[in-house]
Amino acid sequence: MSFAKHHPRFHKLLSYLSRVPSVQVNTTEFAGFGTGDSEQGWYIKFSLDIRHPLAWHAVQEMGHVLNYLSVDDRLPTIFMPVSPPPYLNGGPAYFLSWVIECSDHQTTPGAIADWLEGRLPQPVEDQDQWATDD
Repeated sequence: MSFAKHHPRFHKLLSYLSRVPSVQVNTTEFAGFGTGDSEQGWYIKFSLDIRHPLAWHAVQEMGHVLNYLSVDDRLPTIFMPVSPPPYLNGGPAYFLSWVIECSDHQTTPGAIADWLEGRLPQPVEDQDQWATDD
């Protein structure tokens, strides 16, 4: 899988996310991801297969780390769903995406990959490592 169409600063996080169960990766030149960088910060956008049995576990794990890891020392990130108007397009299986936004340029996508790798199940692609107690 190639991330050549994305800026190299995103490659480590893209590589990590592509291994998370339920993250959808494709064979396009962007591998199914969107990335962006501006004066306000950076972002990565991707889709989850919401029918995958671990999809909501992935949302919960990433939401915990990226939005609320610590009450006292939070990361400068937001993990959230985004969607075009459902009444114009369709349901969440095809039109619900997820975005990691970071408002601090000092916090690199690679650093966020390290935070996720240190806190999500290991190895992240091993579905047996994911807790599924509901």
